[in-house]
Amino acid sequence: MLNFNAPPLKNTTAEPVWKVLIYDRFGQDIISPLLSVKELRDMGITLHLLLHSDRESIPEVPAIYFVMPTEENINRICQDLRSQLYESYYLNFISAISRSKLEDIANAALTANAVSQVTKVYDQYLNFITLEDDMFLLSHQNKELISYHAINRADIQDTDMEAIMDNIVDSLFCFFVTLGAVPIIRCPRGNAAEMVAVKLDKKLRENLRDARNSLFTGDNMAAGQFSFQRPLFVLADRNVDMATPLHHTWTYQALIHDVLDFQLNRVVMEEGAGAEPSPAGARPKKKPRKTYDLTAADKFWQKHKGSPFPEVAESVQQELDTYRAQEDEVKRLKSIMGLEGEDEGAISMLSDNTAKLTSAVSSLPELLEKKRLIDLHTNVATAVLDHIKSRKLDVYFEYEEKLMSKSTLDKSLLDIISDPDAGTPEDKMRLFLIYYITAQQAPSESDLDQYKTALLDAGCDLSPLNYIRQWKTFTKMAAAPANYGNSGVKPMGLFSRVMNSGSQFVMEGVKNLVLKQHNLPVTRILDNLMEMKSHPETDDYRYFDPKLLRGSESSIPRNKNPFQEAIVFVVGGGNYIEYQNLVDYTKFKQGKKVVYGCSELFNASQFIRQLSQLGQK
Repeated sequence: MLNFNAPPLKNTTAEPVWKVLIYDRFGQDIISPLLSVKELRDMGITLHLLLHSDRESIPEVPAIYFVMPTEENINRICQDLRSQLYESYYLNFISAISRSKLEDIANAALTANAVSQVTKVYDQYLNFITLEDDMFLLSHQNKELISYHAINRADIQDTDMEAIMDNIVDSLFCFFVTLGAVPIIRCPRGNAAEMVAVKLDKKLRENLRDARNSLFTGDNMAAGQFSFQRPLFVLADRNVDMATPLHHTWTYQALIHDVLDFQLNRVVMEEGAGAEPSPAGARPKKKPRKTYDLTAADKFWQKHKGSPFPEVAESVQQELDTYRAQEDEVKRLKSIMGLEGEDEGAISMLSDNTAKLTSAVSSLPELLEKKRLIDLHTNVATAVLDHIKSRKLDVYFEYEEKLMSKSTLDKSLLDIISDPDAGTPEDKMRLFLIYYITAQQAPSESDLDQYKTALLDAGCDLSPLNYIRQWKTFTKMAAAPANYGNSGVKPMGLFSRVMNSGSQFVMEGVKNLVLKQHNLPVTRILDNLMEMKSHPETDDYRYFDPKLLRGSESSIPRNKNPFQEAIVFVVGGGNYIEYQNLVDYTKFKQGKKVVYGCSELFNASQFIRQLSQLGQK
């Protein structure tokens, strides 16, 4: 697309054509996790501007548009044509544009006498955001339109529900067009996931039926990156597992998402927590904010984003130590270079050292980049560590793991809730909700009142609990509670062994917990369906094969072989804990690929907020 919708020519030394990229907020969210400003510049993008900003005319430059085909976007494009802003227009729509809107653009081009300048119009089918090679989400802008809250509102109208489902299906359709594969769809019965499956099946069928215009035939299919086997597409509903999104976590990426401002692979942090107090009566100084991109190009991040936090702190420290050693070596060589005197020893040392210094200097850019990444992770990890310590997150994590794996508890829940030093009111609410969700039988009314009093004393808002109580009575009728496996965590010895005294990460008082591998409900459902295991949890799942144009569900010949590739998609929102659990699962499965997707990506506090909106009386 950035190369005017032609494949970029390999090994040409020619300068790229300079052009302008114009996107809306949706386009910006799709591009920003994938391409840095520098990469855009290498492709000849000199300016990237928002469609609805004030843009000046640049008459001799081509413009590439990447926008949603909304009414206001189309109007703005027509206005650009009338104002003759650019030399030529390449219009790329994120989702398919309707015929009537295309006609609006054609009319505007005619009246503006700019028909020849509209060079290409494309439907890109890119209405989803890719965060990792194996993770995507549907929406970041307007995500409240397809959120858990939106789907589970008590007063939702059928028409609203249809609109939400169509919205989700449009994005999933784009995803499969981009993947170039028609999946086999499996879903549970009787919830939002089933509605999505039915609509997606229908949309894929309609597209396949029209052989001339099908998006799944011809060139893009021949180049399908996948094997002959079709992928399995598992739709799960958030209600299948409500405890995981509330769980305090222990791995690096999920912790960053839980405690810091981390969206679309970018962390935003305030710099320097200990700012000097402002003089009385003066306005508090605004702290400068710093943003860090955590991308696939960062080797340390790729290696450690799924590691338990203590390991990460240790690795950052090691990186720092090796870096300092290299830096000292460069300094030492420089001082030796100031050698006076003519004796041969010094001269031979000099020639020897010149070679060393040259290699040291040539590795400087590499060294500087290394330094930048070490600083980045030192800052991010330190910020995470501050949260762990001040909120005793290790205690919460360990206790919740025990609740979820039904292990014996060493201290009472009331003690943690009433401890003024342990965590924020929200932390306490999360812990209690997990207890309530995973309990075999609900606590008696008198016990519940006792807990409620303690939670209110701790400053908690009880509306999330109201909603979870309704949810639990409803699911009790529907199904057995999710099983979290016997995970458990092993506390390791104290950190002092690991961390030397010169370490930046003082881990006193933080438990060193090591994760044991266990499958969360979503991973377990995927495993049953991918390996074709019979299991009461998934035996009743519906089966759709959009390639078979007729035949009822019962008469469809089913695939008997285990699947090699699968996409799991959670309707109602997902999180990094589930994603990491799937990544760990595939490590033990030779040759299997799994992609995780969700309608929105939320952390626990965003999820709690949605639950409390649902639970407000």
